[in-house]
Amino acid sequence: MKVAFHVGQLLQAVPGGIGTYAEALLEALPAVGVTPVPFASGVPPADAANRFPGFVGIGRPGPPWRYELWHRFRRPRLRVPGDVVHATSLAIPPAAPRPLVVTVHDVAFLRHPELFTRHGVSFHRHGLDLARREAAAIVTPSIFTRDELMTVGFPAEQVHVIPHGAPTALGLSPEEDTAVLRRLGVSAPFIAFVGTLEPRKGIDTLTAAFAAVRADLPELSLVLAGAPGWGDVGRLDGDGVAALGAVTPREADVLWRHALCAAVPSRYEGFGLPALEAMARGCAVVASDATSLPEVVGDAGLLVAPGDVGAWVDALRVMVGDPNRREALATSGVQRAASFTWEASARAHAAVYASVAGGRPEGS
Repeated sequence: MKVAFHVGQLLQAVPGGIGTYAEALLEALPAVGVTPVPFASGVPPADAANRFPGFVGIGRPGPPWRYELWHRFRRPRLRVPGDVVHATSLAIPPAAPRPLVVTVHDVAFLRHPELFTRHGVSFHRHGLDLARREAAAIVTPSIFTRDELMTVGFPAEQVHVIPHGAPTALGLSPEEDTAVLRRLGVSAPFIAFVGTLEPRKGIDTLTAAFAAVRADLPELSLVLAGAPGWGDVGRLDGDGVAALGAVTPREADVLWRHALCAAVPSRYEGFGLPALEAMARGCAVVASDATSLPEVVGDAGLLVAPGDVGAWVDALRVMVGDPNRREALATSGVQRAASFTWEASARAHAAVYASVAGGRPEGS
């Protein structure tokens, strides 16, 4: 089976979690009998053919104008090979007459519109409406997001919960790790936040809690690794706070493996991939007890009320001051993360593609 697979997010300056999802599926789908045909608009990067085998460039205009044409006029017609069209985000191409599968990662733009630009809210609302009307199937990464979609009119039978997978550690040598940390200007002990810097990520809560913890441990630092998203996250120049900007997957891997713990203080997540990625690397996790994060973390991390600075101070002090508890949580995290694989995710996607195309996935 061939699937026309939108990879526009991977060509953005900050691919984010959607980019991680799209790239991982591109790599995993062929092993389960699906040939993805990656496509995107605009001027493709020079290395597109190597990064995305079979890449089809659909020309100008690129985003955002291409997406506006898709959403407003359902034009131009999509001429990319595939039995099914998969929109990996709410940029919804006109798929007809072929069946359309849409991944809805979250509906934060409905629940917290104040954290998005006006255009961002409008764009995502329009994409969600198109998904509701035109998609033969919706994929979402968590039960939480499935339930959110059902409250806004999606029938349960249309929505398929397929969790993301956890990557394995990259296996760098101690010397390579040391070189990466030196290049980043990071030294132990530190707490790591890895993700896009935007208001819904709860960075204000984390920095306030960290300041209180550091008062008793002045050598402790907080590493904020991620590109800025939309919205103001407040000051990131407090004592002991290192804002690194965007980091590579290799650099994130090193940070998680050497951090005392990973902090995921989000107010809203459709899945919470950084929590899973940290657990897979043996990094103990403190995360918000909100939205989808308890599904991912379970009892393998400390879950704390979002926005409660005092509770976050207490949790960080446990992680910093109790190495036995920290190590136990790290071990539990590795075990839990092992149940999330991209192979399983790809196989579940293949089943969805086959169901809307009227067939069965190869190898089933």
